[in-house]
Amino acid sequence: MAKFLVIDGNSLLHRAYHAIPPLTTSGGLPTNAVYGFTNMLLRVITEEQPDMIAVAFDKGRITFRHDTFQEYKAQRPPMPDDLRPQLPILKDVLGALRISIHEAEGYEADDIIGTLVRVASENGHDSLILTGDKDILQLVGPHTQALLTRKGITELERYDMAKTRERFGITPAQLADLKGLVGDPSDNIPGVPGIGPKIAARLLADHGRLESVLENLDGLPPRVRQQLENFGDQARMSKKLATIDTGVPGLGKEDLKVWPGPDKPALLEIFNKLEFRSLVRRITEAPVTGGVPAGKPVEAFSPDYRLLDGPDHLETLLDQARRAGAVAVAYARGRSGIEALGFSVEAGNYLLPLGAADLEILAGVRRLFADAAVAKHMHNAKDFLRWAPDFDLANICFDSMVAAYLVNPLAANQQLEDVVHQYLNLVLVPDGPAAPATAADCIRRLYPVLRAELRGYELDYLFDRVELPLTRVLADMELAGVAVDRDQLEALSEEFGTRAGELAARICTLAGEDFNLNSPRQLGYILFEKLGLPAGKKTKTGYSTDAGVLLDLAEKHEIAALLLEYRQLIKLKTTYADGLAALVDPATGRLHTTLHQTVTNTGRLSSAEPNLQNIPIRMEEGRRIRKVFIPRDPARVLLTADYSQIELRILAHLSGDPALITAFRDEQDIHARTAAEVFGVPLEMVTPEMRSRAKAVNFGIIYGISDFGLARDLKVTRAEAREYIQRYFARLPGVKEYIDTAIRSARERGYVTTALNRRRPLPELFSANHTVRSFGERAAVNTPIQGTAADIIKLAMVKIHARMRERNLKTLMILQVHDELLFDVPAEEVCTVAPLVKAEMETVLPLNVPLTVDLKIGHNWYEVRKMDEVTQCLNFLK
Repeated sequence: MAKFLVIDGNSLLHRAYHAIPPLTTSGGLPTNAVYGFTNMLLRVITEEQPDMIAVAFDKGRITFRHDTFQEYKAQRPPMPDDLRPQLPILKDVLGALRISIHEAEGYEADDIIGTLVRVASENGHDSLILTGDKDILQLVGPHTQALLTRKGITELERYDMAKTRERFGITPAQLADLKGLVGDPSDNIPGVPGIGPKIAARLLADHGRLESVLENLDGLPPRVRQQLENFGDQARMSKKLATIDTGVPGLGKEDLKVWPGPDKPALLEIFNKLEFRSLVRRITEAPVTGGVPAGKPVEAFSPDYRLLDGPDHLETLLDQARRAGAVAVAYARGRSGIEALGFSVEAGNYLLPLGAADLEILAGVRRLFADAAVAKHMHNAKDFLRWAPDFDLANICFDSMVAAYLVNPLAANQQLEDVVHQYLNLVLVPDGPAAPATAADCIRRLYPVLRAELRGYELDYLFDRVELPLTRVLADMELAGVAVDRDQLEALSEEFGTRAGELAARICTLAGEDFNLNSPRQLGYILFEKLGLPAGKKTKTGYSTDAGVLLDLAEKHEIAALLLEYRQLIKLKTTYADGLAALVDPATGRLHTTLHQTVTNTGRLSSAEPNLQNIPIRMEEGRRIRKVFIPRDPARVLLTADYSQIELRILAHLSGDPALITAFRDEQDIHARTAAEVFGVPLEMVTPEMRSRAKAVNFGIIYGISDFGLARDLKVTRAEAREYIQRYFARLPGVKEYIDTAIRSARERGYVTTALNRRRPLPELFSANHTVRSFGERAAVNTPIQGTAADIIKLAMVKIHARMRERNLKTLMILQVHDELLFDVPAEEVCTVAPLVKAEMETVLPLNVPLTVDLKIGHNWYEVRKMDEVTQCLNFLK
């Protein structure tokens, strides 16, 4: 017997929507439901190997059941705004899978499924129904089973006739009778008031069908009999509403077609468009087939290549590269470093496994790398420069990872296989012995495509002058690493642990019993039930005990304040003291973070393994972690260079507000000046509290803070916070005009840009969801500011790095933390490097207000002292 798989399209789409977190393409198209649905469908097809497949959908909200009961499903909410556009996308996916779709005016998907299952059974086929709706179980029979979703879409439960009877105590055919008695609130089927599932199941077990129950009321308990007498007609109507119609017109044997398997090129194209990278790999690596003979997987791109196994091939490559003036280079990295190289020129591709390369071949490759007349095209050049520092790689003039990031910073990732999918519509398998040669061929093909994209978006300057040279700067920083004092780390860990233990004992004393402080359930019991503190809403998982809750409770009970302190100490110990110690390179004694260049939407760098941009600085306990960061030897010092209030200066530049510009040009205290403007007092009468509040307003405006957020931060009423914001805009109207113009312009163009034309699309601005749209508005205001700050410090890093190399200085740039640069400097170079760094940073990009850099120097990152003049530098060194 052939197997027929029929899917409840609407049910599974909704299940997937609620099970998969929000997911969008880089263009803002929501895709989470389609992704979840498709992932599950492919899994079921692989496991079940059906011969025939069909998907049924509802067509409209009005069906023949509304003729019987107008309120049927009346309480069902409309489809969510971000789910509605996914329905046609799903149908496109099903079209590429060559799976038949069935809809019928006036009927539900269940009726279509019921009819198709009946036709399949009459023609000698077994059926399997995939759904999230238990109503479908009434169709289960000798030749029909159902797969029901459990826990979202990750688990499926199979129902046959025996399993259904075990679950409900009745046969599948009696489930509509059960609904007639019990009703179904989700479908607004009334049933009989007061009759629950257990009573209904007993009645049906004794009498078979609903009609027989209603005809044999004698002998029933008085209350049950009375309800059935009063609501008998309603029970019959409810059963009619719940009964699946298996006679939908127009469906017949001709709709049971053998599934031919997917249209793989079309499927690849749509998965590529939807950015379903894992599904692209899935159909690439394994066939997706049903009852037809297994087809080949989607073919991966696999160009020809030659092994660089002799001088003839080497000389051919060198000659072709020189003639072309460029060569694409790819690499495979293993645990021990770079293991193989791939090269591509128009005339051919070459592969060099380094483990098998003789000295003559390696010497030739080194000559090619060092030849500045031959441009090098790569993908993730920074990674190569870090892991192969002994190769002198001259004239890297293209990096497809960086180019793709600038063209579309919203893409989920910029791995070569993803970029190749998007721009060349080719499937690239990243592993395998020939992978570097294939990758090099793809990089060569990407070059003209992405160069054209960069030109089209006017990103050439940002790419060529900032981001591309920055790859070498970052590689050098990662290689240099940051030295740490391991003894100091160990001492801090021990201190934090001891103090956390003392706090834990004090907290348990206040609680009156020992308990697990790290258990939200136990802590919720202590705070809200035993101590009776005011709690928020209790959920299935218990009370919320997050930091916000504890902050609110801290004014009411000492235990909450101690819990906050305890959590801070535990985080400092585990994440920083212990976490950093575990990542110190035993060979160098330094931390070698990875600085990601192509991750953030705003252009900022990010740091990982470990994240050295997230060292706490707001609280004294956290700042002490900086003590462990030291120069690499006693004859060196640490120099920090920090842009002063760079985002506010950029706001002044972009807004052109006269008051802000004057404040910065006159070197006024900007927060005090804002306080004077907001509170309407002379500058000399601004109090520390006024300045603190003005500071919160200043930075809050940049990030689009609401009166609610500002009230929470300042611990004032919303009315007061609203008044602060209104006063701010009244005294600084240029800022208000900038915000309004930025949002309006972003809506018109669909994106925002920075001073160096860094581009960020903002699909959130067009979302029907208010929260998402509000985020888009805040990003429209903040991204030009934060992104320009990122442009400025990146350009400064490139220029400083170049100047230090020109002068053969031994100073090392070792870290960037947003607006701050950290240098490891030989003592004898401090008086040279400090003014060089300050000059480059302050003059890197002309603004309407001056850029100001604060220099500090010290023997660790915590104990750095401000240094304004060279004489102070000399005094420090003495």
